[in-house]
Amino acid sequence: AVESREHTSQAYPSERVLPMNKTKTLHRVVITGMAGISPLGNDWAAVRGALERNESGIVRMHAWENVEDLNTRVAAPAKPFELDPVRFSRKRTRSMGRVAVMAVKTALDALEDAGLADSPVIASPETGIAYGSSAGQPSAVAELANLILTNSCRGITATTYVRMMSHSAAVNIGVYLGAKGRIIPTSSACTSGSQGIGYAYETIASGKESVMIAGGSEELDATDAAIFDTLFATSVRYNDRPQMTPRPFDRDRDGLVVGEGAGTLILESLEHALARGARIYAEVLGFGTNSDGAHITTPQSEQMAAAMRLALEDAEIAPEAVDYVNGHGTATDRGDVAESHATHAVFGSRVPYSTYKGHMGHTLGACGALEAIFAIRGMIDGFVAPVLNLENPDPACAPLNYVTGSVRPLEQRIVMSNNFAFGGINTSLLFRKWLPGDEAL
Repeated sequence: AVESREHTSQAYPSERVLPMNKTKTLHRVVITGMAGISPLGNDWAAVRGALERNESGIVRMHAWENVEDLNTRVAAPAKPFELDPVRFSRKRTRSMGRVAVMAVKTALDALEDAGLADSPVIASPETGIAYGSSAGQPSAVAELANLILTNSCRGITATTYVRMMSHSAAVNIGVYLGAKGRIIPTSSACTSGSQGIGYAYETIASGKESVMIAGGSEELDATDAAIFDTLFATSVRYNDRPQMTPRPFDRDRDGLVVGEGAGTLILESLEHALARGARIYAEVLGFGTNSDGAHITTPQSEQMAAAMRLALEDAEIAPEAVDYVNGHGTATDRGDVAESHATHAVFGSRVPYSTYKGHMGHTLGACGALEAIFAIRGMIDGFVAPVLNLENPDPACAPLNYVTGSVRPLEQRIVMSNNFAFGGINTSLLFRKWLPGDEAL
């Protein structure tokens, strides 16, 4: 063994080892298509109208009335949406739960928005997918659980596992579109959507793909509420006043409200977008992600702040260049306190800050994508939405520049979108509004 190691050392002297820090040219990454299904609406006109009217997507869930020992009774279901019976035939959808159906529909809509719906590049190795959800279809999980409870395979079908697996949304998009590039499933609870965008950005920046379909989805189920209910993290005092909750950063908040939806963004290398004359919404400037490494459910403020700084370093900009921060803001006691202090550590009280969860609850695997889309759209239109139901900021939270009351006109060039998940997973994304001449920057 000693002789073998000595022989290896002589055969591969250190001067022949290639340097590991060889500089590579990074590609700029832009966003050319966006689409969503949400509790506020399924197109930007509907969502913007709801934001301007301070409408809430939270309702009392009468379907949950018979669920014993469930304390919360409020949630944020997605607005109804229609499916083309030809594009979503029974044959095409038999491997999809609602979580995958919403993912595929928004992917198709986003490709249409990007002008890529009929492009051969989508079914080529140049296009990949980075997409996530917390889990697959809950009812499919029940089909397998029945085996454990009854020792019977009755009810299990050939599609049970495909519908329940955590990467169901990502692979169903790929199969539907015939995508030949890489698939990156991002099942990381509340950061599933934002990690999808971040990893799509890194994939294109490194030259591995020219186009990426990115985002996240989640379908609403009582099991989602029950998970947080057992942790005493759900809103329970406003069951009869659903539009008054959740209350992010408010002293009277009492927990989160689960929701559902899907958000899909089309990312491209700048070269690819310019070559085809694409309309560009924004440029992805930076991405930061890390982990707390401390506790499964207790967030660590220092690591949240570190993720934001990683995004700033990746974008090579200072905190002063950021015009607005779209935060996570779950309306949980520990989460709001930790996040507000992390944000304040990086930005102080200068930058306007808000979250969309007061309007549409916590859409879990979809929130990072939907909130990024809304933040980018608001940046383009020149306004930011308020933190709905924030009336009396909790003194335990940091004194951020909370946007309250109603939409605030605000010219923005660069926005940050943050999300934080169970397991201590932190993400931060930076977007720059695209203006004529930016290709020369």
